[in-house]
Amino acid sequence: MSVIWYKEPAKDWNEALPIGNGKLGGMVFGEVKQENIQVNEESLWSKPYRNRNNYDTPLYLEEIRALIQKGEIRKAEYLIQGAMTGTPVDEAVYQTLGDIYIDFPHERGSNYCRKLDLNQALAQVEYTYNHVVYKREVFASAVNDAMCMRFTASESGKISFKARIVRTGSTAVRGIGEDSVAIEGQEGVKFCSMLKASTKGGVLRTIGSYIYVEGADEATLFFTAKTTFNEENPVEKCQQVLSTLNVESYEKIKSEHIKEYQYYFNRTSLHLEGERHNELSTSEQLEHFKEDKRNVGLIEDYFNFGRYLLISSSRPGSLPATLQGIWNKDFRPPWGSKFTININTEMNYWLAENCNLSECHLPLFDHLKRMYPHGKETAKIMYQCNGFVAHHNTDLWGDTAPQDLWMPGTFWVMGAAWLCTHIWKHYEYTLDQDFLQEYYTLMKEAAVFLSEYMIENENKQLIISPTVSPENRYIHPITKEVANISAGATMDAQITRDLFEACIKASEILGQDETFRTQLKAKLAQLPPTQIASNGTIMEWLEEYEESALGHRHISHLYGLYPAEQISPITTPELSEAARKTLERRLAHGGGHTGWSRAWLINFWARLLDGEEALKNVQALLTNSTLPNLLDNHPPFQIDGNFGGVAGITEMFLQSVREKIIILPALPKAWHTGAVKGLRAKGNIEIDIVWQGGRLTQLILKAAKPCNVTLIYNGIEKSISLQQGENIIL
Repeated sequence: MSVIWYKEPAKDWNEALPIGNGKLGGMVFGEVKQENIQVNEESLWSKPYRNRNNYDTPLYLEEIRALIQKGEIRKAEYLIQGAMTGTPVDEAVYQTLGDIYIDFPHERGSNYCRKLDLNQALAQVEYTYNHVVYKREVFASAVNDAMCMRFTASESGKISFKARIVRTGSTAVRGIGEDSVAIEGQEGVKFCSMLKASTKGGVLRTIGSYIYVEGADEATLFFTAKTTFNEENPVEKCQQVLSTLNVESYEKIKSEHIKEYQYYFNRTSLHLEGERHNELSTSEQLEHFKEDKRNVGLIEDYFNFGRYLLISSSRPGSLPATLQGIWNKDFRPPWGSKFTININTEMNYWLAENCNLSECHLPLFDHLKRMYPHGKETAKIMYQCNGFVAHHNTDLWGDTAPQDLWMPGTFWVMGAAWLCTHIWKHYEYTLDQDFLQEYYTLMKEAAVFLSEYMIENENKQLIISPTVSPENRYIHPITKEVANISAGATMDAQITRDLFEACIKASEILGQDETFRTQLKAKLAQLPPTQIASNGTIMEWLEEYEESALGHRHISHLYGLYPAEQISPITTPELSEAARKTLERRLAHGGGHTGWSRAWLINFWARLLDGEEALKNVQALLTNSTLPNLLDNHPPFQIDGNFGGVAGITEMFLQSVREKIIILPALPKAWHTGAVKGLRAKGNIEIDIVWQGGRLTQLILKAAKPCNVTLIYNGIEKSISLQQGENIIL
């Protein structure tokens, strides 16, 4: 059983416990005198959609390219500021829905415990006050579309509180009958949040904006919220959702919630043999881990917590996970808590397929469909190209115009292309040909844009210009000034190669677009190869520039190592050695100082088959970049480090690379004995792995469809055939 727990209430948001059902999110603080649950609804964003495309871009694009070609980068950047920014520059931002406050007639109690049961997705609080044991239970039900809170005591008639919902700037707060209160308002959408109480015994009534409960044996609060993004009448829909929920049905609601959640969560498990400190609270374990890193129980909890977060923030029918998943306390959150698509959104979904949570990946594809018409429009208006483009951010509406006026990140056209590689990845793991048929057009249109937007350089190579290497800068070789914009970056070519290869394979599988497929094959041959610099590292740009920040958090030029499969010790040993030197150089100059960057490093080292270095970075992630509630610390909180960290841990046990499945590719000595079950490899193969003393002792493979696979363990390859539904134990 995996539980994170604490001996005291949360002092602030970074200690509160997250709950979610994909659409509703809550952060449970657990204070005795006043419970605070900060709440979110996924579609509450600040602004409606606006056409921000810059109609002047085509007038200046060739001039900008010519300036870059001549090495006049400062002039090109000066012109870009007006000619290639969005108008206006900012997209909508994700906003808090507000807070639920529940006031109790208690001072601080004794025997206090606050916990989050990851196996059942339940947040719980227990304490004693005046010899009475009080218990709270909170969860977000996807089945019933509501957040549910139950309050009980060891003696009858002891449950009394007043509850309200609060949001700054809301247009109306009102009571509804004798048991409910609601807030209505408008941001980029109209919204309603509603809180309903139900009791056994006692008195229940609404007074002003409060719900009062007095002398009840048991009480429940049910909360839901809706916006006009999905519902024509949010108030009516909230009332409809809550109308069937009451204290008598609570156990059934809870049972259905646990069953539905465990359908996802129980697919995968991890057990590592070794030291654990269950007697210490989670915050105490994190502190202890700084001095003694042998606590494998904390590793297991972190692994399970990451899976819990994805299930709780990204469900079929929901929006994708933002920079903060579904949990955000601010009106103007860091970086807008948007979908940042030059690494962060993609990282959110790295664990979806190999951790057997493929359905949690689906909201990303739904959002790609939302982006698609806007991306077609941006491609045509700004670049006079066909196809589908997006830059380094998108929002609720699928906005694809450039975001911000930030030279190292804004002027990058690879966002849609990178996201579309996830379509192919999902297909590789599921072999769902209907899915591939449905989403192939998006892949193709992203490839069409790149095909038309790329230009030939003097070496007849196809490159992106202007571009950046997110979000790094270089020293101009002549002027010695810090520069951002370039013609050709290594990551551009690597993403383009991935996308073109995926489109070629998909068109062959689907039996269509033969002419386009042939064109892509020709263009593939013109893409610049990944190059090794004179210092033995991977070159980040097409030219060998000096980096301005040697320890930069983005390591974009190693996209080919991970998440792509273009660099591998097995197939490209020279590039792999250069990738290793690149990582060593970054780390020697302070790299990995943000949570998500550290998580990326775990995946890099795993792909280099170096379990000891991968483990060092797992430990560094927990030691330096993890908040008391186990959420990732950029700083501030970003959820991508949680998801990227779990993906990296999984890569240490199992990798699917270039049609081969590698078993225990990066197992560190400290994890000498253990078992991981329910992981998934490409080809829709479920895999259980058991090992002892660092050696594989049992391998179980189960195929959803007939397939032939090549297994690699300890450098030895073995080819096997699997029939549908067949279990093979090796």
